[in-house]
Parts: sequence; C-alpha cells; structure tokens
Amino acid sequence: MKRYLINSSDGIDAMSFEDVDAPSPGPGEVKIALKAASLNYRDGIIAQGGYSRNDQSPVVPLSDGAGEIIEVGDGVSKWKIGDRVSPSFFRDWHSGSPCESVLHSGLGGGIDGVLSEQFIAPEDALVAIPEDWSYVEAATVPCAAVTAWHALFHAGDLQPGQTVLLLGTGGVSIFALQMAKAAGATVIITSSSDEKLRRAIDLGADHGINYRVHPEWHKEVRRLTSDRGVDHVVEVGGPGTLERSLKSAAVGGHVHLIGVLDSPQSKVSPMLCVFNVVDIHGIYVGSRDMHQRTIDQMVATNIRPVIDRSFAFTEAKAAYQHLASGKHFGKVVIEC
Repeated sequence: MKRYLINSSDGIDAMSFEDVDAPSPGPGEVKIALKAASLNYRDGIIAQGGYSRNDQSPVVPLSDGAGEIIEVGDGVSKWKIGDRVSPSFFRDWHSGSPCESVLHSGLGGGIDGVLSEQFIAPEDALVAIPEDWSYVEAATVPCAAVTAWHALFHAGDLQPGQTVLLLGTGGVSIFALQMAKAAGATVIITSSSDEKLRRAIDLGADHGINYRVHPEWHKEVRRLTSDRGVDHVVEVGGPGTLERSLKSAAVGGHVHLIGVLDSPQSKVSPMLCVFNVVDIHGIYVGSRDMHQRTIDQMVATNIRPVIDRSFAFTEAKAAYQHLASGKHFGKVVIEC
C-alpha cells in the first residue's frame, strides 16, 4: 500500500511517499481503507517539526480521515467489515476530561495519522459516519468541527440571542458560523478578503469585518454591538490577536482559545481579562464522545461541511500548499 511519511522538520517538500506492507489489526483493532482525509493548520506545523506532544518523527500525517472497515481483529464487537467510520482526533481520549497521557495520542502528530491507503485503529476510537454523508464530508469533522462544538457548546453553553465573533474563514470558523447560526446566535466574522466575507454572509453571518480595512477590528466589533461586546470569541489566532479579542468581549464574556496561529511571542496583559470578568477557555479539539455529539448536532440541524477543494491522494503536497496559501474557504480535502 501507499502512505505518506514526515521524516524531518524540513516542511512538506521533504514528506515522503512510499510503498509499505499493509498492516494487520490486532485484538480489539480494525483495519480501515481510507476514502478521504482533510487538512488542518496544525498539519503544516507538524511538517515543520511539530509542537508540544506532536513532534514525533517519523510520523504518518493528518488527524482527520474517513473510510471503510475492511478487516477486524479478534474480540471486536462494535464494528463489522463494511462499516463506514471516522477515527477521533485523540485515539485515547474517549470521554470526560483529558489527562497528560491521552494528549500524546493526537493522530498525525503524537502518533501515526491517516494519510495512508490503509490504517489501524482501536475499535473504541471510532465513530460511525451518518448514512447520508459522504466520506469527504465525514473527513472534515474530527478536528475542526469538534473544536468548534467544544468551544461553543461544551465550554461556552451558547444560548439563543447571544453574539459570537469568529476570526477568519478557515475550517473551525466556518463550522462555528454554521453551528452558532443554527443555535440562534448573531455572528460577526473577520477576514482580509471581501469576497470571503460575502461568502460567509451568504452562509448566515450577520456582519463581516475586513481587518485590513479595519486593523483595529475590535473597535468595529464594539460599534456593531452598541459598545456591549460579544458573548463568545472563537479565537484561532492566539497571542497575536488575543488582545483585540479580549477587547471585543462583553463583560462576563467567553474567549475560546483554539490556536497560536499568529505571533506566539506576543504578550497580553491579564488585566483585560480581569477588569471585564472574561473567561478564557483553552480548547484542544475534544474526546470521541464530543466527536459523536458534534455529528449528532450537525445532523439534527442539517449542517453540512463546507468543502473548499478536493485533491487526489497522489496530490497531497499540493493540498498542503493550497491550505498554506490561505486562499481556502472551509475545508481542504484529499480523496483516496
């Protein structure tokens, strides 16, 4: 079978494409034939050496995949050959709160991921794909959609009538837009592209802010909310944008800190949090149970993933390059 392998910290050009023997499932495991995988910003970081708990090398990349079970190991009772499944982001985080050990089991970083024609997964680390979903759609959910759901509903307890601020139009933000609107929230979204803002408004966003036109975009957020601020910020930038996110939050608001995509050396005064009694939640994807609840809510509210572009399995490096270009709107997918 064919698979990709990250062998160094030299970026996607150094990622190898190789022939290896197909794996066999052990007790309690299943073998899955990959049908589709999707990319996240994290995957580019891992190709450049990774980050805490996600710097294993060599490693098969990508956390997000979907496929068909083609073999089951001894003792497997939850699944059968032919079942359509998707592995959860953290192989070992099934439910409840995480511990240190489970946070080392992130696919495609801490352990081997899914960018392989066939891969092995424990039976307890999988969720079923809804009958009317394609493999491509299912492959977009494990990281980005679960992260958005975790932030807004598990950590944030989003209520109808509240206001949500989203940064950019990548996978997490677009899923959060769809989920927040389905829950009856008002959504403000930022982008450097007027075209992307128009597309986000077509998806239901109430307001769009071009942060190149409004570099102090928190002031626009305050204006749009009559200086009240927003109840929730899905903060995908990190320290480089965190100060403006805190200034955008209402008294008693929530800032859901997803990533460190910009200026990780920046410093932010904690007083912005203290004086407005703002809660900052660290969101690190989620458990298998959260994965299942995310799918259940998407099915109940008729949310379908927004796919930007799909690449062939042999074009994985081009998919990485497309994601890195920042031209995407929604998810970038690889089909096998």
